[in-house]
Amino acid sequence: MIAGPTLYGEYVTLRPPRPSDQADRLRVGYVPEYAHLCGGESEPARAYTAEDAAAWYERLAAEPHGWAIVAEARCIGLARLHSLDETHRRARYAIGIFDPAAWGQGCGTEATRLVLRYAFETLGLHRVDLRVIAYNERAIACYTKCGFRREGVEREGAWIGGQWHSDVMMSILEHEYRDRRQDIWPHSPMPPYLAATPPPRYPQSRYNGIMFGNQHPIGEE
Repeated sequence: MIAGPTLYGEYVTLRPPRPSDQADRLRVGYVPEYAHLCGGESEPARAYTAEDAAAWYERLAAEPHGWAIVAEARCIGLARLHSLDETHRRARYAIGIFDPAAWGQGCGTEATRLVLRYAFETLGLHRVDLRVIAYNERAIACYTKCGFRREGVEREGAWIGGQWHSDVMMSILEHEYRDRRQDIWPHSPMPPYLAATPPPRYPQSRYNGIMFGNQHPIGEE
């Protein structure tokens, strides 16, 4: 496990996962709506076991840029950057808030903004993208609020609940992040390299030993 930095927001903290997070995941258990929103099959009668929580933790802990989302001293979800590409300075974003008690509280929005700040200001990425199941309107609204733009639709690529569903593809580029940054972080100076136009090409040493390479995304469950 390569522990990433801890990212502090007003309402949530993103930190490397800890074994104790398994207890929070087990406490919430299996939430059919959460599974459905993540693009999985909803199984109302399914039990969520300690083994399930351990497997969830191990997957997240194996991510070089994976965080537990913490609010009010408990783990409520995860966020991660994966499929990082050093040459093209891009990565894919994923987030899952498994605790329904934290839904609609702005936790996902703040967590996403913290990860984007890390992606563009620390990793020096040019592009962050994502894919989201088209019926997850709450997630799409969150991503739009954080500056992601729709790029297109992968039509009917997921068979869920006896129906075909599409994925929405979204992304945000560094100049789009730069244009919005002062509205989100008004009291934090903009790094000089973000203010540059055009943005500089960073040497490999800028990544300071961070692991890159193609990684298959893991499911949130």
